[in-house]
Amino acid sequence: MINYSIVIRSTKPGTKTADITETKAYGVAQVSDILTINDFAKHIAQHGTLYGRDVIQGVLVKMVDCMRELLLEGKKIQLGELGSFGIGLSTKGASTAALFTAENIKKVNVNWERGKLFKNLRDDATFQLVPSRKAQEDAVADAKRQETLQPEEDGD
Repeated sequence: MINYSIVIRSTKPGTKTADITETKAYGVAQVSDILTINDFAKHIAQHGTLYGRDVIQGVLVKMVDCMRELLLEGKKIQLGELGSFGIGLSTKGASTAALFTAENIKKVNVNWERGKLFKNLRDDATFQLVPSRKAQEDAVADAKRQETLQPEEDGD
């Protein structure tokens, strides 16, 4: 189940608040939990594998180390239905090719080219509308304010 909330945003992203002329309602996914690599390994181990959490976690940690090493060598890594991982560069332009150097490279990003199973999860997803994080925070703050306004009952 994917929890989502609704936010109102400008139809033109990047517009200064004072210059917004049109808004629309958009859905935003709400994360229900964050799994550590240990939690993820434990989850995998519970799906009928011969290996325990410790072995799976070790393989995942080694996979991350090796992926980083190979990506820094300029290789692309294809991981079946998970997809492909490769390098992308964020650069500052130069007026000519002759003036472009490695100093113009500002960031080296890892790009994920999603595999078939991850292209669009919409057909397999179910959704539940929940309050936004801001609405939840406001409700808690209101409840706390109400507690302080309530007179204490005399125990006599």
